[in-house]
Amino acid sequence: MLWYKSWLDTRWRFLIPLAILVVNICGLIFEYSHVADVLPTLRADGVGEGTLGRAIQEAIEAERTYGGFIWFQWFRQNLMQMGTIFAIFLGSGSLLSGATGGTTFTLSLPVSRNRWLAVRVVMGLAELLALTVVPSLAIPLVSPLIGQHYDVTHALVHAVCLSIVSGMFFSLAVLLSTEFADTWRPLLFATAAAIVIGLIESQLNLYGFFRVMTGWTYYRTGSLPWVGLIVSAAISAALLFRASSNIARKDF
Repeated sequence: MLWYKSWLDTRWRFLIPLAILVVNICGLIFEYSHVADVLPTLRADGVGEGTLGRAIQEAIEAERTYGGFIWFQWFRQNLMQMGTIFAIFLGSGSLLSGATGGTTFTLSLPVSRNRWLAVRVVMGLAELLALTVVPSLAIPLVSPLIGQHYDVTHALVHAVCLSIVSGMFFSLAVLLSTEFADTWRPLLFATAAAIVIGLIESQLNLYGFFRVMTGWTYYRTGSLPWVGLIVSAAISAALLFRASSNIARKDF
């Protein structure tokens, strides 16, 4: 019953983003032939210094190969940005919000509050994993249609990195959803936190959460960012533990 209700509460938050991501990656794949025609005429030098200059240089150099194009446009940009937003969307407003109309019904079931929260979290994390993995698996499936190849392992590794780190923002949204009884404040506050972290990392050129999310070291050297993944998972666990404490002492 709890699993089914969790699915009903989150299905559209999952299915609509999934459709958006699948359409987006397919569009990017078919766009590559046009990009490949233009890139040989571009030069990475002479674009200036600073954050913008570094970004332009990185884009030009990365996209000279099909694998680099996919990494930069999909894992480094589109999936990283949209995946973070969709992770926050999945975690926001699903616990205390009156919009779901299910809090009283759920609490009437013969289950503990922690189990109720655990089911919600596991369902959300499973949906988040699917949001990163399913569209990414479209890359090796669709690439042959334009005469290109992309390794399934690369797609899975990058997707899992994205899922683990974006899970941190999902967990933050869950925690905020135990503090506020509406959808919008958890959504806005968690999104603001992600934007601030992203701006700090970008401006200071730090190797932070978002580079871990994109699997930057795996793309460059083939090594997994284990430390970043473990830290992200630990932060997610701490946030969810705090959410569990909040739920346990709530007076419904």
